[in-house]
Amino acid sequence: MKIRIGNGYDIHRLVSDRPLILGGVHIEHHLGLLGHSDADALTHAIMDAMLGALSLGDIGLYFPPTDPQWAGADSLQLLTQVHHLIQEKGWQIGNVDSVIVAERPKLKPHIAAMRDRLAETLSLDADQVGVKATTNETLGPEGREEGIAVYAVALLTRD
Repeated sequence: MKIRIGNGYDIHRLVSDRPLILGGVHIEHHLGLLGHSDADALTHAIMDAMLGALSLGDIGLYFPPTDPQWAGADSLQLLTQVHHLIQEKGWQIGNVDSVIVAERPKLKPHIAAMRDRLAETLSLDADQVGVKATTNETLGPEGREEGIAVYAVALLTRD
């Protein structure tokens, strides 16, 4: 069996008048993430990890923010396209793991829903998708509630 691992990172600014979407889940909060698509930083970091595992670049290469067709795009649909790309290359996902860095809102009540949405989108068992959340102890842009950052890794396998 061959294996590859990739890591991904994304950060988006928190602003008013935008929805907060993480892992395809709408989370009630007075601020949302700013971006060309739905700005789902969790899903974006996972896509970058998957692409990185196969040295296929990053999501900006496939879904450039300068292209109007991706304006407001549902990131779970973009994740489906990245998943198809790695399958076309003969690879499958072993597992993905991620950590969301956000001071607020508290994300623990939403973790299971995020994990389940991502697992469903990727045709994985829920135990193949790790989603964790932490604060930044009031440090940096995440701690000042200026943005939300996400780190992710993906393990891909091929027989």
